[in-house]
Amino acid sequence: MARFFQPKKKTQLNTKHQSVTIENLDHHGAGIAYLDNKPLFIEGALPSEQVVTQLTESKSKYARGRMIKLVNASAQRIEPFCPHFSQCGGCNMQHLELKAQREYKQRALKQLMAKFAKQDIELDEFVASPELGYRRRARLSVWFDKKASQLQIGFRQKASKQIVSVQNCPVLEPSLNQLLPHIHACLNQFADPTSLGHVEIVKGDNARVLLVRHTRPLKNKDAQLLQDLASEQQLTLYLMPQSDELVRIHGDAPSYQETGVEMAFEPTHFIQVNQSVNRDMVGKALDWLALTKQDQVLDLFCGLGNFTLPLAKQVEAVVGVEGVDEMVLKARANAKLNQLDNAQFYHADLEQPLTTQAWAKQKFNKILLDPARAGAAGIVDQLAALGASRVVYVSCNPATLARDSQSLLSQGFRLQRLCMLDMFPHTSHLESMALFVK
Repeated sequence: MARFFQPKKKTQLNTKHQSVTIENLDHHGAGIAYLDNKPLFIEGALPSEQVVTQLTESKSKYARGRMIKLVNASAQRIEPFCPHFSQCGGCNMQHLELKAQREYKQRALKQLMAKFAKQDIELDEFVASPELGYRRRARLSVWFDKKASQLQIGFRQKASKQIVSVQNCPVLEPSLNQLLPHIHACLNQFADPTSLGHVEIVKGDNARVLLVRHTRPLKNKDAQLLQDLASEQQLTLYLMPQSDELVRIHGDAPSYQETGVEMAFEPTHFIQVNQSVNRDMVGKALDWLALTKQDQVLDLFCGLGNFTLPLAKQVEAVVGVEGVDEMVLKARANAKLNQLDNAQFYHADLEQPLTTQAWAKQKFNKILLDPARAGAAGIVDQLAALGASRVVYVSCNPATLARDSQSLLSQGFRLQRLCMLDMFPHTSHLESMALFVK
């Protein structure tokens, strides 16, 4: 008997306004209520609040809604400090007082590790950040609206490709924030604004950096406008005509000092956004490793040597391994700059087996790793075989830290210490650091 496909009828979304009570926050900072026995996520709502909501999405296991009206406000709700809060995609937790933000992040980290690592542990005191002015780098989106004949410069809107024009960002380092109106004034004079890709600003100890990505050659007038801005504001100016090409036009190459070493970098290189937290984080990691002059240490995902070079000053030898060849070269140059001859750097794909790597045939009694958001799947399974008795795992994604912890526990390690690093106040993003001991 022939059967004919009959598509399921789409269930019409119930857009009737409904009153709900918020019970918790999810890991993105949205409020969680329950409707028809499934979680309902509402951006901008806080625990204990009663809100009127309208559904925007309804799935079999969850729903999303927007807040129509705040009926009863939480005692922890405060007025956002930034006028762009309701539109800008950054700093999504300004409406929650800072103390409560940090408690929420610590609780989220502890619950996640208890669930996936099967271990309940008391957290160390969190690493705090200045509340404002903490970002030493930012990328500004640039888009020319041909219909309005207007250049938009700023940050992406929430869940949108649209740009919020920003000339004052309170979380930017003050000397970078002061640059924003000057950048707006300069770029708005461009003869060909459609040639602009994006703009990055970075603060080194010796220079403020302006990087301009352009998608085709700049007109002479536009190039001169940028040079004039760099001269007037005493900036280091880089142009980026291709995604893999960087040209320094004006000013000194940037560097910074914060952990007992000098770090030279290019504006395309990864450096930690929050200088204060990075300084404390490096110090805590070295302390947790309980270093001695006899130690052989491995630093995985080492970047420019943020941890490697401070480690080299306290141990017999350290090996840094990084997946981006350009950063390996810069890390070697930084070791030379700091006159450290006991730090060796290697390029390797850390998602692949390491049996062919010469450095992996060595034994390391202590290991530090600081992977990207995807975590350290693969390499984490090999840490015990490398000889480690102590492992410090620095994470920018608690979900992948929890996942990778399972591998470490199965290799005979135990989770001894755990700490939340408030690298990005007023956002739901949290960094963390864990110590595993064999």
